[in-house]
Amino acid sequence: MFHKVKSVSPLPDFKLSIQFSEGVTKLYDLHPLFERIPAFCFLKEDPAAFGSVCVDVGGYGIIWDDDLDLSCDELWEHGIRIETPFDGLMAFSDATTLWGLNESTLRKAIAYGKLVNGVDVCKFGKQWVVSMDAMEREYGAAVR
Repeated sequence: MFHKVKSVSPLPDFKLSIQFSEGVTKLYDLHPLFERIPAFCFLKEDPAAFGSVCVDVGGYGIIWDDDLDLSCDELWEHGIRIETPFDGLMAFSDATTLWGLNESTLRKAIAYGKLVNGVDVCKFGKQWVVSMDAMEREYGAAVR
């Protein structure tokens, strides 16, 4: 099962903050990779290269260049879950992908009162955000 990466942020001491589309944030430490996989050692020597990390197309991992990447499964399995104020929140686009729905289905759920604005969902600018709890309550477990 893929846990798609939504964003990645480099942190001090060669750690990464990884946000997944399910609304989960994990902290990933690169130090064990420096010992096991020599290709990662150049990141220690070049902080600018470490800071250039970005999400791979499709969210299936993160990349530094064409030769160095980590899969979303590696990040999910070996990352340590951390608590954030945004845990359990996701964009409508992520929710529709995880549950195999159309965004109009979620908008109708708001209009009909199944998803309550300000409780289950909230709009920030043009972007709707929904809680994982509300999605599971109304639509069951994610299909992914």
